[in-house]
Amino acid sequence: STLEILCVCVCVALSYLSLMCSLSRETECSRVGKQSFIITLGCNSVLLQFSSPAEFTSFYNILKSCRGHNAEHSVFSDRTEESSAVQYFQFYGYLSQQQNMMQDYVRTGTYQRAILQNHVDFKDKVVLDVGCGSGILSFFAAQAGARKVYAVEASTMAQHAEVLVNSNGMGDRVVVIAGKVEEISLPEQVDIIISEPMGYMLFNERMLESYLHAKKFLKPNGNMFPTLGDVHLAPFTDEQLYMEQFTKANFWYQPSFHGVDLSSLREAAVDENVMISLSQDTFDIRILMSKSVKYTVNFLDAKEGDLHRMEIPFKFHMMTSGLVHGLAFWFDVAFIGSAVTVWLSTSPTEPLTHWYQVRCLLQSPLFTKAGDTLSGTATLIANKRQSYDISMVAQVDQTGSKSSNLLDLKNPFFS
Repeated sequence: STLEILCVCVCVALSYLSLMCSLSRETECSRVGKQSFIITLGCNSVLLQFSSPAEFTSFYNILKSCRGHNAEHSVFSDRTEESSAVQYFQFYGYLSQQQNMMQDYVRTGTYQRAILQNHVDFKDKVVLDVGCGSGILSFFAAQAGARKVYAVEASTMAQHAEVLVNSNGMGDRVVVIAGKVEEISLPEQVDIIISEPMGYMLFNERMLESYLHAKKFLKPNGNMFPTLGDVHLAPFTDEQLYMEQFTKANFWYQPSFHGVDLSSLREAAVDENVMISLSQDTFDIRILMSKSVKYTVNFLDAKEGDLHRMEIPFKFHMMTSGLVHGLAFWFDVAFIGSAVTVWLSTSPTEPLTHWYQVRCLLQSPLFTKAGDTLSGTATLIANKRQSYDISMVAQVDQTGSKSSNLLDLKNPFFS
């Protein structure tokens, strides 16, 4: 685009002048008002003026990215390994992955229904779409009457989103901004933030933190869609799943695999399988042994730091007797609008979504009887791989039997 070409020219000029005149410490780029930009080169200054705040913001964001001013100090960069971020944005830069999410009818249809049925919250309002991907949620906001939608996307999908915006004649209302929400600026505050920031088990990918970070652009008393999230967990019994995972390490018990003794690696294989004893799949609700316990995050109130360590206590009143092999997790999110509240659920009792459910196995099964209580905690600790380490401890209160496990949420197996 013209703005990108201008930015490249400015960046080249800045680099050349800094090198030739040793002005690297004296070169400054400053915003003046809402639509002007001053570049100071030693004793000389250049004033750039733009026709609209949106055009200025696009230039400013591209320029910051070009010069690398935001790469080292953003909240996102501080919390994320570079290799993880590269892989993450490459993944979401594929049209096939966007298609996979868009074709999840429960997901896409629920978002459209939540937005259009609460059109009063969008009509003539300014909207921020965090991690817009293809831009589908931005289109829904425009359909509901939004005056302006800022669609922020950090992957190369931003280019495809802009093509869709222009080809659908929405260029005057939907502005695509390439960049991370932690690193861009907007020309104005917004009335409502929309996003689809949920990973499996709600928290994986840590995009919820970017969603919360975006509140710096939200007007007082502004709203967020989704508004809150509930994580549910419940004990389950599944002998086949348990044996399938914990017998994998027996491969390494062989004393003569093509003439090679593998047994010295069996202990390491057991440890590895313990860490990946986390299944992303769906299941028959009859394997659940009690009612679920709920952990709620209110996105309007929560801070980014609240998601760095989450301790979820539980006390289950067992409804059936048998072996508890682990804990099952799923989540619901609510869109609380002025007209209606709409729920998107990934429960095993609801139609299947691309999030499925997640099951975390205990190292050793626990025997419980109907009427017993199973208590403990599930602790989620954020890591720089855009995921969480999960520590589970469970105890049968009547017998004192205890089991635990440490799991890697980023590395599930699909059962």
